[in-house]
Amino acid sequence: MSEPTSQQATTDRIHVAVIYGGKADEHSISCITAATFLRALDPAKFEPVLIGITKDGAWITDGADPLDWDLAHGLPQVERVDGSRDVVLDIGRGSDGFLARNADGTLSSLGHIDVVIPALHGPYGEDGTIQGLFEMMGVPYVGCGVLASAACMDKHYTKVLLGAAGIPVAPGITIDTRRFDASHHFAADGEAFLGLVDEAGLAWPLFVKPSRAGSSFGVTKVERVNDPEALAAAVYEASLHDWRVLIEQGIDAREIECGVIRPKPTDSARASLPGEVVLDKREDGDDQFYDFDSKYMDAQASHTEIPPQLSDELIERVRATAVRAFNAVDGTGLSRVDTFVTAEGDVLVNEINTFPGCTSISLFPKAWEATGIPFPDMVTLLIEGALSR
Repeated sequence: MSEPTSQQATTDRIHVAVIYGGKADEHSISCITAATFLRALDPAKFEPVLIGITKDGAWITDGADPLDWDLAHGLPQVERVDGSRDVVLDIGRGSDGFLARNADGTLSSLGHIDVVIPALHGPYGEDGTIQGLFEMMGVPYVGCGVLASAACMDKHYTKVLLGAAGIPVAPGITIDTRRFDASHHFAADGEAFLGLVDEAGLAWPLFVKPSRAGSSFGVTKVERVNDPEALAAAVYEASLHDWRVLIEQGIDAREIECGVIRPKPTDSARASLPGEVVLDKREDGDDQFYDFDSKYMDAQASHTEIPPQLSDELIERVRATAVRAFNAVDGTGLSRVDTFVTAEGDVLVNEINTFPGCTSISLFPKAWEATGIPFPDMVTLLIEGALSR
């Protein structure tokens, strides 16, 4: 192998590798999140180095410009274009180990990478895998560490950690679908699933979801009480994304979300003003829960209210619960904590997103803007925090 040569000019700016795309279902949302971070980078302080991951897992540089991507024009994806080069990692070289393979087979350095923004959602990016890679390389990165990323990617283990910390969560059960017959979409197992639901004392409606997936992929609301066919179909849909499937009791509550940050490990975690996702078509019978289309594809399906119409005392309780949850999973960097707030004023944690989507309609940047931190300032804060670790 030939020795790599550097083709990147030396500057006084901090070199920030922005990594986006990936193998997960949230590939396109990751692309938009990356574009949002790139627009927020202070050009006087930071020099971006763009690394895209295709849907089949290839790392490339010199691809399409993420700044041209916009959800209004459809779902983008990382693809090779004329001039694209494969990215090669030399793990032992740490921050100097980011290389690109040229057309003649030689390797060129992408420069010394001071810090990485892994703008990835879902498996193979938000689940501790890439965080472990950067830990081995000794490269600073924005966001939660290996433990928090892995635990929060798996909704089952999120609930285990939160329960151990005394933080209320929605009642539910976890099933291992490998023990059942998927060849006929679990049609013969519906009664068995009903038995597990009854044994746990879960009330209907039910939400069935994959334990390790994001953006509401594979989630089904089952409203027909004691219907084994509907329940089996929902479990099968979830199992297409993960063999571990959660069946949770539906909570009659409002969905309130809160951004939480701890830029430096020595900082105390702090929460943004919470926001509420309001489903505008619910009264028409559409969008009965916040699915992928409601989140990203249909601008008329929902809107966000920051802060929500709650008492000041309840807003502060939501923020405090979000911080407790973030601490319980050993969170660092950033996250979005999603809660349920019942009519009685109970606050339950639904899930924790360790690298929340940051599109033009996403809550995380909007919530911090409302709290007094514009997103460009937030990005600088998170990068400087990562560099301090």
